[in-house]
Amino acid sequence: QVQLVESGGGLVQAGGSLRLSCTASGNIFSINNMAWHRQAPGKQREFVALISSDGTTNYRDSVKGRFTISSDIAKNTVYLQMNSLKPEDSAVYYCGADVIVVRRTHPTTYWGQGTQVTVSS
Repeated sequence: QVQLVESGGGLVQAGGSLRLSCTASGNIFSINNMAWHRQAPGKQREFVALISSDGTTNYRDSVKGRFTISSDIAKNTVYLQMNSLKPEDSAVYYCGADVIVVRRTHPTTYWGQGTQVTVSS
């Protein structure tokens, strides 16, 4: 019913920048929150950043001051601007959204397929 498609990953040197995008499409009535998580090889998936429908943002401590999450509500799109990237930021980045689909009352969380971010030292 709902699809999330990420883009913008790639290979960058330490200190560089990347901008990730994620667009939700399908039978969407509204979106409560959109977020980015990441998973490095051999590690558990971890929270990176979240933006609520009212614009409130939240970040994991290690990315504060370097990453910025934003959204375009009209386009059902969320962005993650990543600056001053470090090798430890390398991971597959996943977009997630809490979506209320048409004719439903409760949100369901959907995930994208992920986009690879690799930061070389």
